[in-house]
Amino acid sequence: MRISVIGCGRWGSFIAWYLEHIGHSVLLYGRQESARMQAFLHTRTNGLLTLPSSVRLCTQLTQALDWGELIVLSIGVQNVRSFLRTLPPNALSDKTLLLCMKGLEAATGKRITEIVEEECGPSTPTAIWVGPGHVQDFVRHRPNCMVIDSAQPELTARLIPRLSSDLIRFYYGRDLIGNEIGAAAKNVIGIAAGMLDGLDRTSLKGALMSRGTREVSRLIAAAGGRAQTAYGLGHLGDYEATVFSSFSHNRMFGEAFARQQPYQALAEGYPTAQAMVVLSQRYGVELPICQAVYEVLYQNKPLPSVLSNLFLRSLKEE
Repeated sequence: MRISVIGCGRWGSFIAWYLEHIGHSVLLYGRQESARMQAFLHTRTNGLLTLPSSVRLCTQLTQALDWGELIVLSIGVQNVRSFLRTLPPNALSDKTLLLCMKGLEAATGKRITEIVEEECGPSTPTAIWVGPGHVQDFVRHRPNCMVIDSAQPELTARLIPRLSSDLIRFYYGRDLIGNEIGAAAKNVIGIAAGMLDGLDRTSLKGALMSRGTREVSRLIAAAGGRAQTAYGLGHLGDYEATVFSSFSHNRMFGEAFARQQPYQALAEGYPTAQAMVVLSQRYGVELPICQAVYEVLYQNKPLPSVLSNLFLRSLKEE
């Protein structure tokens, strides 16, 4: 396939590297003023990976959109709506869109596919790519399993054979709502895990994982998805890469926050914590872990007491 990857951050650039590696013709787009894109233009590397000369580099968005039959979008979730509003009319009319990021719109709690439908209409074939994996592992050829899901099962069935390899085995998603919410929510759980690390309470991660999965499963069901999806690769299956990994930005952000240290990298779980509270109120579902993270990050409540109350509160049925 001819594939345009929009977004030259660590995940977007890896996707370009991977798709070229398995035989596709790939173009990577980044803004002219982006320091990451300038690094690729001058050296073809970002310190994590080196793009082969066969990957085209582009700083003209219209050119990138015209070139690819499959458009892979890998940008910050909070920028998706404004990005789509900058596109020329009908820019995606004959394209397939693959969303490769995890999160929810902070102010509305909207899933990314909901944003796409609102801004582009329902006619653009759209799928999501979620699940565990870090660039640092993939470029060392350490394999993992991920998920592709869509509201159109035929699109999922078309993409998976063309994108799978020995490095990434894709599973067929059967619950778009559950996989989108679960993939976003695991970043909030990752921040909570980092906070536990920062307070030297790592032993509580077992309780965090079991309770976190349970509360997310309740939310998924209330939103119209399948509760069991929370126990799949999109959420629980991504915990190893988020709750424990030294490569996880969300976990590292939570640890830095607990230690009162600065942290500059993107942690998508930060705005997602706000979105999860929006969804909790919308569907009337208690999300004690997400609520606790929100209270610490947005309401300046003291972290040690919030976490103590979270894990030592009165016993109740799960």
